[in-house]
This record gives sequence, structure tokens and C-alpha cells, in this order.
Amino acid sequence: MTFGRSGAASVVLNVGGARYSLSRELLKDFPLRRVSRLHGCRSERDVLEVCDDYDRERNEYFFDRHSEAFGFILLYVRGHGKLRFAPRMCELSFYNEMIYWGLEGAHLEYCCQRRLDDRMSDTYTFYSADEPGAPGRDEARPGGGEAAPSRRWLERMRRTFEEPTSSLAAQILASVSVVFVIVSMVVLCASTLPDWRAAAADNRSLDDRSRYSAGPGREPSGIIEAICIGWFTAECIVRFIVSKNKCEFVKRPLNIIDLLAITPYYISVLMTVFTGENSQLQRAGVTLRVLRMMRIFWVIKLARHFIGLQTLGLTLKRCYREMVMLLVFICVAMAIFSALSQLLEHGLDLETSNKDFASIPAACWWVIISMTTVGYGDMYPITMPGRILGGVCVVSGIVLLALPITFIYHSFVQCYHELKFRSARYSRSLSAEFLN
Repeated sequence: MTFGRSGAASVVLNVGGARYSLSRELLKDFPLRRVSRLHGCRSERDVLEVCDDYDRERNEYFFDRHSEAFGFILLYVRGHGKLRFAPRMCELSFYNEMIYWGLEGAHLEYCCQRRLDDRMSDTYTFYSADEPGAPGRDEARPGGGEAAPSRRWLERMRRTFEEPTSSLAAQILASVSVVFVIVSMVVLCASTLPDWRAAAADNRSLDDRSRYSAGPGREPSGIIEAICIGWFTAECIVRFIVSKNKCEFVKRPLNIIDLLAITPYYISVLMTVFTGENSQLQRAGVTLRVLRMMRIFWVIKLARHFIGLQTLGLTLKRCYREMVMLLVFICVAMAIFSALSQLLEHGLDLETSNKDFASIPAACWWVIISMTTVGYGDMYPITMPGRILGGVCVVSGIVLLALPITFIYHSFVQCYHELKFRSARYSRSLSAEFLN
């Protein structure tokens, strides 16, 4: 039985001096989590954990909170409107009231969400139910005991490898990883230089004379590459071991990119072992050259340490509908303009026809470089109708490409704010650790 005066058909909520009456039937399934918890209170101690004070005789529960903000929230949960900020009230204060009563930022209207994002960006404030000391954390996990030392150690290790700004050790680890990525990219680019390839060929000829005294690992580029791969492999294995969910770890895009960057090296080593270091298959094999170029995926590993690249990936993930819409616009325009340009430049007058527009697929190349205003100049219309069509094609491309950009821009800004809040949250913990 609910704690309070027996037989009462309703309860009274006193929020900042404003009184609201609720029936006991609605109390159990009330949308606000803090209010619905009153139904399960069995003792005075349980009641005082939910509210600030109460009057058992009048079944009145007192909450020392902002009355006007609660009025807006109550109208929203009863379905009488949309949740917006209360007038003349700080956005962060209203958001704090929302978290206290059991709502989240996603319940706000989109315009108010943007105001809240801007306000948080200015003050570097971010509330989360998973943060220590955040509003609503104690009520979300009542009676939650302290985690075991082993669990805390695994969580600390996970944050060290996954969150570059979570601690001083994480920043050092991220800096070392960035150095290895840069070194590996420099070696990959330098290995394509003619002088570098000539020097590598001379080393191979020396290896042919003394195969057992000078292997492939003796070359400077081979040694540097092996060290970088060893670091990336060890980093990936440790992150897999300390991850909470192994299946979720494998599905993450950044981890898939890590595997794509590491695996080609081991495949090429195995092929070298089975086919011989100096065999014709290795020298002319297309497969090995493709596997070697797949190491360019290493540069994407920088997304783990830079907010800008993370923002780009998150924006593309959230704006895939807009990207598909943009692709559809381009394909439709390409089909229309390529058919018209082929007809005007080649199909009407076969004697003076433009051979560059001999087919619709060939005209598609001209359409795409015209719509994107690149204009390589390798093919262009020579007839007056074709040139008029080219002008229309360029203007249409500018308009079609600009239409979805607004949606993508707003999503990019929102993703950047979210990632910046997350980074700022861990930076605060880093500052506390440094001071301690």
C-alpha cells in the first residue's frame, strides 16, 4: 500500500508554492519518473528520498523546485502542447528541472534544443545520466553499490584507449598513436618515389646474394612498417580485450577500419612466405600491390583522435537520407542532360557531329563535370543549342547541389556540438586528475 493517508482518492503536489492535485490511479503510470515513484513509497524514508517534505494528513508532497518550469512540463506530459523553455528562465536551469523530473533534452522542441546546445557550448556544460555527479544519477540507480576494483580498472583502461581526452595517460597514448600513423603514411608515400624504388631494388639484389643474412625485415622501410603494424595490432587487441561488448566492438566503423588497415600487411607477409621474397609473382602481382595500397586506411585512424573527422563521419551517418536524395537529384539530371546533349551534338547532324558526344554514357561524363562546375575542358559542346544546354546544365547543378546542403550543415553543427561536449566532459576529469 502506498505510504500516506489511507482512503484518500488523490494526492497534492506542492511545487514551489503551486499546488497540483492528482488521482492515485494516475500516479502509478504518471509520465514523470519522480512523481510516479511516489506510488511505490512504503515508508517515510522512501517519501523523503523523492520529495523534500510532506504532510501525511493532507496527502500533500512538497518539492522545492521552480513552479513555472513544472507547469510547462506538466502541460507537456498531459498532451496539451509542446515542450518549450519557460519565459525569462535560463535554458540550463530549465534543463536541470527537466532532468530532475525525469525528462531528457530530446523532449524539447527542435528550436529549443538548438538554444540549449548553444548555451551548453558557451558554458561547456553537459548533463548526462551516466556521469558522476550529474542530476538524476542518484535516482536513476538507487542503491547502486560501488563497482568492484577489477571492473573499475577495466573501465579505466577502456576509457584510456577509447577516449583520448579522458586522462593524461590517454592523451600520451593518443599522441604516440598519431605519431605512428604519420610515420607509416610518410613511409608509404616515400616508397612510391622512383629513387626509393631503385634503392629497394638494389637491396633486393644484395639479398639474392645472401638470402639468410639479409631478409626483407633488414630494409629500413620494412623495419619501420613492422614496428608500426606491431603497435597498431597491440592497440587493437588491448581495446578488444577491455571492451564491454565484443560483438558491438567488431561492428564499430572505426574498428572495422583498423582491421582493414592491419590485415593487408599480414596477408602480404604470408604471400611472401609461400611465394618467395624474390619471385616474379611478388614483383608483378596485382594482389600484393592492392594490399599495399590498402594501408592508406591508416590515415582514417586519425578520426579516433580528432573531433573534426569524427564529426564528418557522424554527419554522414545521420544524413544518409539527404545524401541519397542528393544522389537521386544528380542521377536524374544526368540522365536528362546527357540524352539531350547527345542528341544536340551528335544525333541531329551526323556530318558535323561532335564525336565526344557519340553516346549517352560518354555525355554523362560531360554532364557530371559541368554540374559540379569542374570543367576539365576535355570535351565541350560546339553547337549553339548544345552550348545553351550546357549553361542550363551548370545552373541546374548549382541549384540541385545547394538544396540538401542546409540539412547537412545543421546536422554537422549539431554533431560537432555533441562531440565537443563529450570531449569537454572528459577534459574536466583530466584536469581533476592532473591537479590530484
